[in-house]
Amino acid sequence: MIYLVGLLLVVLLGIAIAVAAKLQKVMGSTQSDSEAPVPNNKVNAALWMVFLVAGSVAMVWSYLASQDAFLPEASSPHGRETDSQFWLDMGLLTIAFFIVNFLLFFFSWKYQYKKGYKATFYPENHKLELIWTAIPAVIMASLVFLGFRTWTKIMADAPADSQVVEIMGKQFGWIVRYGGVQDNKLGAYNYKLITSDNEMGVDYSDEASMDDFINPSEMHVEVGKPVLLKIRARDVLHSVYIPHMRVKMDAVPGMPTKFWFIPDKSTEQMRAELNNPNFDYEIACTEVCGRGHFAMRLRLIVEDKASADAWKQQQKPLLSTILEANPKFISKIPEKLRAKAMNYAPYVEETDSTTASTGSAAAASASMR
Repeated sequence: MIYLVGLLLVVLLGIAIAVAAKLQKVMGSTQSDSEAPVPNNKVNAALWMVFLVAGSVAMVWSYLASQDAFLPEASSPHGRETDSQFWLDMGLLTIAFFIVNFLLFFFSWKYQYKKGYKATFYPENHKLELIWTAIPAVIMASLVFLGFRTWTKIMADAPADSQVVEIMGKQFGWIVRYGGVQDNKLGAYNYKLITSDNEMGVDYSDEASMDDFINPSEMHVEVGKPVLLKIRARDVLHSVYIPHMRVKMDAVPGMPTKFWFIPDKSTEQMRAELNNPNFDYEIACTEVCGRGHFAMRLRLIVEDKASADAWKQQQKPLLSTILEANPKFISKIPEKLRAKAMNYAPYVEETDSTTASTGSAAAASASMR
């Protein structure tokens, strides 16, 4: 080990001596500015202009060639507003980019070294400094103000008549819950109630939850009517993304989020516009949430009120599905609400493991029918 360290020190010392000798040679050959040989800069100066032209052409070409990969045309009012804001910002920044870079490359070509040229010492110009500081400051402040105004409008409270839909992310899929057709009101939930039977943790001590139903394969909303998404996650961080609607909001465990939008183009309208009978809006996850992240895709069906109402009428309340699979679940519902719960599962019969109060609830339900 000692020999290895010694060898390394010798090598480093040799390198240091070589560098010092090279520097001494360079310093010894240095002449005065007037006597120093000047290389021919014409080629380098011309290359600056070639790079400027070639780079500008390549930039424009890359923009035109990649338009197919841009976001699709927005199908919501706030989406078109944010798109307009984005392209305004990009337009101003692109203009500034081309002006600054043109001057940078052009000056490098124009002021290449030529015999007899002498640089002018120009230490300050307060008027010029004020101009190039004030103009960008005003432009940037205006963009910030416009962006803040758009953001505030988007994140305002949803209209009172919004369709309320809950979407929950889990590894690896989405579950959508709707208020039932009887009260059209979304019931409460509690993460502590999540079980294999009740995977969304719906709280059946809330009477509004009785007729709620879920769908793990698609979401149906009414065209032209505001939609309020109540977003949550069951396990890890997910992100609700609807590209056509310009909707993107994280689904965070333990911290419910929300986003509202107005879908103003139905699925059928989009199919006609795109001449694609297989088109569907899509809800995706844009947070890498595990190995099955790619599978988190959900169809969004935007349809007229009649079709949306007809679809809802065909759905089965979640409580009915739970009780059909596990009749004992009735014991987890508060006693005062069991009679109403039995209306959603008339096939459930009293068993030895069902409490007496459950049997009385079934009898009360039967008498009601």
